[in-house]
Amino acid sequence: MWPWLIVGTVLVVALVATYDLLQHKHAILRNFPVIGHFRYVLEKVGPELRQYIVTDNDEERPFSRDRRRWVYASSKKENDYFGFGTDNDLDRPAAGYVIIKHSAFPHRPVAADADASHPIPAAKVIGAWRGRRHAFRPASVVNISGMSYGSLSGAAVEALNRGALLAGCWQATGEGGLSRFHQHGGDLVFQIGTGYFGVRDAAGDFELSRLVDLCAANPVRAIELKLSQGAKPGLGGLLPGPKVTKAIAEVRGIEVGKDCISPAFHGTFSDIDGMLEFIERAADATGIPVGIKSAVGDTRFWTDLATRMAVTGTGPDFVVVDGGEGGTGAGPLAFTDHVALPFRQGFPRVYRAFAEADLHHKVAFGGSAKLGFPEVALLALGMGCDWVSVAREALLAIGCVQAQRCHTDHCPTGIATQRPWLERGLDPDLKSVRCANYLITLRKELLRLAHACGESHPALVGLDRIELLGSDGESRPSAEVFGYQPGWGLPSRAEAKLVEQLVATRR
Repeated sequence: MWPWLIVGTVLVVALVATYDLLQHKHAILRNFPVIGHFRYVLEKVGPELRQYIVTDNDEERPFSRDRRRWVYASSKKENDYFGFGTDNDLDRPAAGYVIIKHSAFPHRPVAADADASHPIPAAKVIGAWRGRRHAFRPASVVNISGMSYGSLSGAAVEALNRGALLAGCWQATGEGGLSRFHQHGGDLVFQIGTGYFGVRDAAGDFELSRLVDLCAANPVRAIELKLSQGAKPGLGGLLPGPKVTKAIAEVRGIEVGKDCISPAFHGTFSDIDGMLEFIERAADATGIPVGIKSAVGDTRFWTDLATRMAVTGTGPDFVVVDGGEGGTGAGPLAFTDHVALPFRQGFPRVYRAFAEADLHHKVAFGGSAKLGFPEVALLALGMGCDWVSVAREALLAIGCVQAQRCHTDHCPTGIATQRPWLERGLDPDLKSVRCANYLITLRKELLRLAHACGESHPALVGLDRIELLGSDGESRPSAEVFGYQPGWGLPSRAEAKLVEQLVATRR
């Protein structure tokens, strides 16, 4: 009896392991056959277990269980509803809890609601103010933020790019250069960091001709000059030599096997005037809009920048503000926890500087840092963002389980690793569809929230429709919290009229 039981058990385990290795749906099972099933069992019975275990649906960080569940369900086109009402304590909520004030007379559905991709174009045309040859209106108010090949696996970058194509949005490359994994049809925003990877000469200095050639050969819609990022603002980066493979070295223009260092500062300029000159040179040579991305620290930089732009009539076509809570890049704890302002404190300071210089309707604005959820994305748009960029949320959509092993090269889902045996678990064919499903669902939810507020387009929902709860349960108007004047954060009248027409017109 016992020998047959043992043989039967071994046979069942072997069959399960074979199935796990051959299937493409779950990276965890493909990389960790048999034992990976325990993760899904625990996830399945989690709600019942949590009635007796201390953690609740909103305790985990950086993304709560509720938020991860919403992304997973959206990416798989599963039921993303939650039953039995909210489980958040609204008497003692987390500070800054978003409350959206709906209209007594919601807006009727528009053409974008009936379209399966729920397209929501941005209100502004990027580059129109400076008359760039290739100025364009972003097709989506939700896009994929910059995450470098090298930090992410090739399979993950490919899944994101193909997902961007399916969803009709763009993917920012990250500062690690433009790889073959970015070349699967999705529109691109090419990011230039302090290392000038992909557009540098043999000495590591920026080379304009390389940028011109790269943009001409790829679907680059805009160039993003990165000053800093939320994960480690004011600090350079290091990709250890063992992770610098031949493929990564070719993309970045560096030597195989040697440490790849990104300095904390740009070598091409060191002040505002030098940066403005760099931006104009790149834009004139390529015809493509050029913007900047930065976390917010010294507020004086932004007021000085806006002042110089108003005086000279030059400057970035767009500004992307990365909150200090952003985190796809690993960094020292002091930097990840304490350097740079969170998005809700940083973005208003930047926007106010441009609004006071009368530039807020000329320059386009983007936001990133945990903005990939309907209510916070709507708040960001109300604050003046023309689009939001998602990073970690997009990684959740392609299989991230928040293991927080990104900096170890041991990511169990094959996303943040260069190890072939882990990367093979991620199937870009499947994960690209899940990425697109998530992005489209986020747009659909933004449309639904806008309609609930009586508007056709989410950019038309002003801060007067949003209040923020304090930890004591008291509510404050968001415009008051951010120090906004009436009309700030909203598109101009002409832009508002145009986007209403765009979402109402069938493609």
